[in-house]
Amino acid sequence: MNRINITRLTEFILVGFSDDLKVQIGLFAAFSTSYIITIIGNILLVTLTLYVAALKTPMYVFLRNLSLLDLCFSTVTVPKMLSCLLAEKKSISVVGCFVQLYFFHFLGSAECFLLTVMSFDRYVAICFPLRYTQVMNTHVCRRLAFASWISGFLYPIGHTLLVASLSYCASNKVNHFFCDLPPLLELSCSDSTFAVLEILLVGGLVAWGTFLLTLTSYVCIIIAILKIRSVEGRKKAFSTCASHLTVVSIFFGTIVFMYIRPKSSYSLNHDKLISVMYNILTPMLNPMIYSLRNKDVKKALKKLFKLF
Repeated sequence: MNRINITRLTEFILVGFSDDLKVQIGLFAAFSTSYIITIIGNILLVTLTLYVAALKTPMYVFLRNLSLLDLCFSTVTVPKMLSCLLAEKKSISVVGCFVQLYFFHFLGSAECFLLTVMSFDRYVAICFPLRYTQVMNTHVCRRLAFASWISGFLYPIGHTLLVASLSYCASNKVNHFFCDLPPLLELSCSDSTFAVLEILLVGGLVAWGTFLLTLTSYVCIIIAILKIRSVEGRKKAFSTCASHLTVVSIFFGTIVFMYIRPKSSYSLNHDKLISVMYNILTPMLNPMIYSLRNKDVKKALKKLFKLF
């Protein structure tokens, strides 16, 4: 079988979802609508947390960073996917492919770290309410959010370089709607054992590590809530972390299912549908989840709409 070294390739072809024109047009309409809602929702939350006085508390520093991550995360893949749905030639340059791969995992892992930090914030707020303003002041929250971005930036460097250094078979068709690790590894003719091990070890450490830390925080939170005697007090305590718990469940559930599995168990056609969840739906739903369940955000939205 002929091999093509990465230096001799000029482009990859993104297979996407379907060759049927009607299906492509339908998907374009649905995904473009979702992306527009994602942009509006996340920019609105960023704006509110920057300029509304009631939303300048430490918790909203994290929410602002989460909205920025969601906005960037979906922008890495969705615009290219939309253009490919309508394009006759669904190509992406080799450099563009690996840049997309890097930024996808950079922003995705940064969100893992940030959600974990946010769970610790909820833990302190519920378990140590009297010390919350001392432990989680605005300065500390900004540093933790910055650390999440830096950790995400460093995480994908190794496996991006490893996958980019592989040789590829005669076909350059990526069986996905964006450049991701499983379809690129499937195309490779090289021995990808080391790359797969690095991805499983480092990716597993990040995914399972952040997930277990988040789970630990919520176990402590649940124990603390159950110790509250009044039903009203338990409901109030739970409501402060319900939005974050919903986001965590959706995000970590899809990430763990997608990546922390043996290579032999991947089904790329099935995984495309799962990818839609965290590429398109989750960034769109996050602003809604936080705004619909948050009294301060709803009040700020009402004030904003009254100005117009």
